[in-house]
Amino acid sequence: MSPPEPASTAAAPPPGYYALWVPETAQDAALLAAAAVALNSHADVLRELGALFAAAGHELYLVGGSVRDAVLQRLSPDLDFATDARPDQLQKLLRPWADALWDTGIDFGTIGAEKNRQRLEITTFRADRYDRVSRNPQVRFGDSIDDDLVRRDFTVNAMAVRVTAAGAAEFADPLGGLAAVRAGVLDTPAKPSDSFGDDPLRMLRAARFVSQLGFTVAPRVRAAIEDMAPELGRITAERVAAELDKLLLGDDPVAGIELMVQTGMGDVVLPDVGGMRLAIDEHHQHKDVYHHSLTVLRQAIALEDAGPDLVLRWAALLHDIGKPATRKHETDGGVSFHHHEVVGAKMVRKRLRALKYSKQIVDDVSQLVYLHLRFHGYGDGRWTDSAVRRYVTDAGPLLPQLHKLVRADCTTRNKRRAARLQANYDDLEARITELAAKEDLQRVRPDLDGDEIMQLLGIPAGPQVGEAWRHLKELRLDRGPLTREEATAELMSWWSAHGNR
Repeated sequence: MSPPEPASTAAAPPPGYYALWVPETAQDAALLAAAAVALNSHADVLRELGALFAAAGHELYLVGGSVRDAVLQRLSPDLDFATDARPDQLQKLLRPWADALWDTGIDFGTIGAEKNRQRLEITTFRADRYDRVSRNPQVRFGDSIDDDLVRRDFTVNAMAVRVTAAGAAEFADPLGGLAAVRAGVLDTPAKPSDSFGDDPLRMLRAARFVSQLGFTVAPRVRAAIEDMAPELGRITAERVAAELDKLLLGDDPVAGIELMVQTGMGDVVLPDVGGMRLAIDEHHQHKDVYHHSLTVLRQAIALEDAGPDLVLRWAALLHDIGKPATRKHETDGGVSFHHHEVVGAKMVRKRLRALKYSKQIVDDVSQLVYLHLRFHGYGDGRWTDSAVRRYVTDAGPLLPQLHKLVRADCTTRNKRRAARLQANYDDLEARITELAAKEDLQRVRPDLDGDEIMQLLGIPAGPQVGEAWRHLKELRLDRGPLTREEATAELMSWWSAHGNR
């Protein structure tokens, strides 16, 4: 059933508007009581702003995610407001009150402010129209909160709380947002096809909210996404990447990814992930590499010890994307994916660069994908100290994340094999710790620096110094720390053999 039409703005509160502390139904009482508790933590700033705007004759509402999250008892310190005041009026009102202002969103009617280290954004009521070509809104300011709420992405984000000099006042819910929160369902204020036609990114935002909030999508919303997913191709890479990051950092990113892949959005924004459904994993323990990767993502998240780790989560999701391209059916009936980590690392670079990620993110995720299989050469502790040093050196600052990724990649249902793999990795970590106690594994460098090399060889800075430095580093990796005398002897021997080319 379609949501109700927006309520009118008559003098008496229309249906859908009621005092925050007096809900219409017993079912809503708990939700609004939770919102009251959450909003009470911001009572001071609400009263100050309410008084400021009331004195100037303007309306002010707390809106969008701020209200939704208050109902869910997860209100963030950053608050979003809407008002009938125009941007220039907002600046005049806020300048004497705020500690800092910024106007980067002024073209869209938004002024940012900070007061006592609390950040907030206030936006003029919007009644936008979209050109359906560039997908950019033709910004048009509105005159009522109803105009503003009806243009929002989902009904759970189309609730508002009027703010007065006394703080939080009436709760505005003309589009059934509270019922949608109670049911945990994402539906659109208007027809889904109209909402997604205005801004296709809202489809991907649905997957993000599924991950962040644990909601499901209404059947009509899912049907519209399946029909309109190709429209995401019109959205800039930067906006897509921002939504993907929020999805991955949510409480249940697997649910968001599943919605994205099943509805066809993944074919547009992250085709390599859905493409893994074609490749059976080598152990035949999962339906396909896609579901194996989702399991690895879940297990990697369970190993996080300092909050959500975007690099680790990306690496866990993408660690096997090279398998479809390297799949080979062997004569014994098995399936192999030789060098899929090398191919996968290259694919990660290409995909993340296309999404305009930073060089650091691209380098870190691709390096974890490249290294995730190396441990399997460890066997039952057969690595030399040199191999352990190279493992640590190649991982560099990513070593803690590599530990988690490798452990998460153990998804076999064979309990003995799983226990053996974990025991082997325990042994490798113990050996790393043992070596680290004797030498600085995090900064494996030659025992002679560039200046010493030039002085001993009597040569100026140039390519030969770099070659000598790399030779000494290889020795350092192979043999561990050398004394100065040993390093000098090795350098002179190398120079005798290679220096006069």
